[in-house]
Amino acid sequence: MTPLLARAKINLTLEILARREDGYHALRSVMVPLDFADELSFEPSARFTFTCEPASLAPDNLVVRAFERIGLADSPVAVTLRKRIPVGAGLGGGSSDAASVLRAAMSGALREPLSRDWIADARALGSDVPFFLADAPAIVEGTGERVTALGAAPPWCVVLVVPNVHVATAEAYAALDAWREHTPAPTRARSDSATLRCGEALQRGDYAGVLAALTNDFEPAVRAAHAPVDAALRALDAAGAPGRAMLSGSGGACFALFCNQAEAREFAARLRAPGDAAVHVVALAHGDAWVDSPEANPSRPSLRCGPPA
Repeated sequence: MTPLLARAKINLTLEILARREDGYHALRSVMVPLDFADELSFEPSARFTFTCEPASLAPDNLVVRAFERIGLADSPVAVTLRKRIPVGAGLGGGSSDAASVLRAAMSGALREPLSRDWIADARALGSDVPFFLADAPAIVEGTGERVTALGAAPPWCVVLVVPNVHVATAEAYAALDAWREHTPAPTRARSDSATLRCGEALQRGDYAGVLAALTNDFEPAVRAAHAPVDAALRALDAAGAPGRAMLSGSGGACFALFCNQAEAREFAARLRAPGDAAVHVVALAHGDAWVDSPEANPSRPSLRCGPPA
């Protein structure tokens, strides 16, 4: 079968709220898929096998765990994962890989379609996995299980700067908790959430409105703990990132948001990325289930570009 694309994501907003009684933090986030993807291939085989390129990422891989979760670890299929998305960068590569397995199973591509609680399966595999089932920009709440799709993404781009640093999510949460011992988390009513403002602006194609709402609660603690992340954010801002340079997820990938590819490429050409950081110009992705048209998005007027007012 044709390889499946497991797309990366960025967080336009990431609000980390109070720690719950079960030990998890509640969150609100606008997540957007990118046209930057791992590839998953499934071929008939005498038994289940899994190959990862590079091989160093094969142990305890979320792809295998997804097959195990839905009871297909004994399927006669050879699975090949070709990694393109950097690991530990806040781009959701592993979660997207797992979600692609679930979507293949939901469609019947791996076996006769199963009847399961797919959201429960996704949440059990990771907090970002439910988002990738939506195949669209979305508002994500709770601990990742509440996903409200926002329709097709505008034709915008990001310039990604990915420093050579691995930021573990658990480490980032610990750093944030330590940071908040000195700087308590602000109280945020849902009605005044940057995430809701960002989601509404994204649906309208309001570029200035999205730029004005960008936020990531992990940023101060992560950039304080990881000099390469701080350097990447400084480089983006120094080059004139619109609005502000942003950390994605818990990092270390950083990005600037642009309303067209030409501006993004011009920016990337003058950007002085620090050290051995990789730079990518990547479009926001359009999932197969969403059509970017007035009929599919009746609330979206003509797209507006420009700096925030």
